[in-house]
Amino acid sequence: MQIFSRVYDNKKRRAVAYWLLTGVFMIIIQVLLGGVTRLTGSGLSITEWKPIMGAMPPMGDAAWNEAFEKYQQIAQFKYINNHFTVDDFKFIFFWEWFHRLWARLLGVVFAVGFIYFIVKQYFDRQMIVPFIILFILGGVQGLIGWIMVASGLNDTNLYVNHIKLALHFMAALLLLCYTLWFALKLLVPDRKLTFNNKLHTFTIVTIAVLCIQLVYGAFMAGLKAAMAAPTWPTINGMWVPDSVMLHSFVNHPINVHFMHRQLAYLLFTLIMFWFGSASKFAKHNSSSLINNARWWPFVLVFVQVILGIVTVISAPKIVPGKFGAFEVLAELHQLFAMFLLMALVVNLYAVRRKTS
Repeated sequence: MQIFSRVYDNKKRRAVAYWLLTGVFMIIIQVLLGGVTRLTGSGLSITEWKPIMGAMPPMGDAAWNEAFEKYQQIAQFKYINNHFTVDDFKFIFFWEWFHRLWARLLGVVFAVGFIYFIVKQYFDRQMIVPFIILFILGGVQGLIGWIMVASGLNDTNLYVNHIKLALHFMAALLLLCYTLWFALKLLVPDRKLTFNNKLHTFTIVTIAVLCIQLVYGAFMAGLKAAMAAPTWPTINGMWVPDSVMLHSFVNHPINVHFMHRQLAYLLFTLIMFWFGSASKFAKHNSSSLINNARWWPFVLVFVQVILGIVTVISAPKIVPGKFGAFEVLAELHQLFAMFLLMALVVNLYAVRRKTS
């Protein structure tokens, strides 16, 4: 009877974990949709935040004309897209609307699943607080998204503020990693965990560098910095740009581009050393999760570096209003950045700090 009860409890935990992993998948899609929205210049097409009523697109010509007139009041239309017709506007409107719709759908999936598992009594007390945090993170992410959009809804800015864009992106990744970590707690048995203080600290440092790199990746996107230096390995023929000592490393496109590249080289080196340390440790822990998981960052960082280089080189191929080679590569670069972060988070979960 006790064995049956333990099996049933494990079944419940796995069901909750798979639901959380469904959320992880949906968050990845949401971030990618955010990338499409940015790359198509669609982010400012919806000038209002209507969490409930905004789920429906404009119905009828009068509603479309009204939405278009509101878009015509902002700088992006006046200085970049003043040639747009209503049909052009409908195209960019679709991507921002779909991005917001997917966010609403994500909220519904979490809410319905939460209610279902509460009714079925699949939760234990230890799960309640993490779920509350999960819902708070989701709500905050939506709020940050609107603050970001509002930064471009004026008569001055052509795009959203790149710092707020980075905040929105990192908040999404925090939600992604928290959901993944929660799922791992329910799926990975304790016997799969190992303990090593140095490797645990090394993994945290590597993730921290990756997070800084991801922030600069968002700065790159917000400042359109790929076009500022579409060359490799040098930056417009220079190893160190002249602007390095003259301008900000947050607001100047060339300096942001320079930092993004240097952080990429640093991150690649760190992961090579990290992999070596993890491999030595894994030899003596063949049954540990890290024995297989250590390979994921090693492979992904190679793919990510190649994608970064090819994406930058393809920047001159950008054609306004079209989703071409650069945009596809940029989306893949963003996707594999998320995969790399998730792979390191799994390894951080697998290697714990020893407790006395």
